[in-house]
Amino acid sequence: MDELFINTLIFYIFCGAAFLQLFYFLFFYLRLANYKPKENKTSHYPPVSVIICARNEDTNLKKNLPRIFAQDYPSFEVIVVDDNSDDGTTEYLFFLAQKEPRLKRTKTGNSNRMMAGKKFPLTLGLKAAANELILLTDADCYPATNQWLKHMVAGYTNNSKSIVLGYGAYEKQPGSLNRRIRYETVVSAINYLSFALAKLPYMGVGRNLSYKKEMFFNTNGFFDHREIPSGDDDLFINKVATKHNTTIEIMPESFTYSEPKETLEDWIGQKTRHLSTARFYKAKHKLLLGIQPISHILFWFTSLYLLSILFVYWYVVAAAFVIRWALLRYTFSQSMNKLDEKDLKPYIELFDIIQIAYYFRFAKAALIKTKYRWD
Repeated sequence: MDELFINTLIFYIFCGAAFLQLFYFLFFYLRLANYKPKENKTSHYPPVSVIICARNEDTNLKKNLPRIFAQDYPSFEVIVVDDNSDDGTTEYLFFLAQKEPRLKRTKTGNSNRMMAGKKFPLTLGLKAAANELILLTDADCYPATNQWLKHMVAGYTNNSKSIVLGYGAYEKQPGSLNRRIRYETVVSAINYLSFALAKLPYMGVGRNLSYKKEMFFNTNGFFDHREIPSGDDDLFINKVATKHNTTIEIMPESFTYSEPKETLEDWIGQKTRHLSTARFYKAKHKLLLGIQPISHILFWFTSLYLLSILFVYWYVVAAAFVIRWALLRYTFSQSMNKLDEKDLKPYIELFDIIQIAYYFRFAKAALIKTKYRWD
């Protein structure tokens, strides 16, 4: 084919990719960047049930449960579901229950599981909950402050809300892997928080997620995806969240933190598990979440190619490149400020390029069935 025809075709592909990229920044990401979290001014704090599923989490529970019981909140219980631990978790919970009346213990036992992964113990925890408001976190997570409960519950001041999406961060540690893990976590948060602000909620993270018990059982909980090991957080939220019943909470006092993976191999395994549920999302969410990385990839490849050959409309390419860079820098910087990840701001452009490799590396996990188990 004629070289000019090929270059013109690539230019049109670039224009389409550039338009889509600008759409995502302006319609979605700008919402979180400009979002002003509301100060918690409520004086009404209904009772809450905090649910933690644990399998061989003796060390983490000893470290993190005291921080949860130290919450400045009038009435709450902590339900720990012991999923057949054999490391001392059972003994520690028995010991702690003698002096902490707010702790409620339950065990999965050896009964026939009707659900895969974490969904079975979590359902047991929800059945054991005495309160309507549920707050989920993991055994390896701890709240940023003793105001965590108050801030997460503040989202329910509007009675129409049944879901509060929080932010589950990873601890800041030295090294490039830590920055990579936290950057990917921020990008994921920017996506699901921005989509929620745009009235298109599609997921939450079980490290910091709240919803109403009644909603869980009225929608049959995890039944629709009971055979899938993952998805106790994102697949459930993808099923039940609507533009009317979902809100977000991103005051720094509402965050939770956990230790990140220490090796690249462990992190890749973790991400593979997390992304394995994406193919079960609603069609509109899969479409929107699929177009974004595809347009990102096409934008970079086509723009660099057209600029390298000084295509006749190179100035259009250059202008779009600069506009996208300005929007990327602004929206991600502002969002990182809100999520207390300011130290990642110098790496925005670098990781934006590295993200291309990330898409290719994890495409299989998002598109093809992956086998693993919850542990």
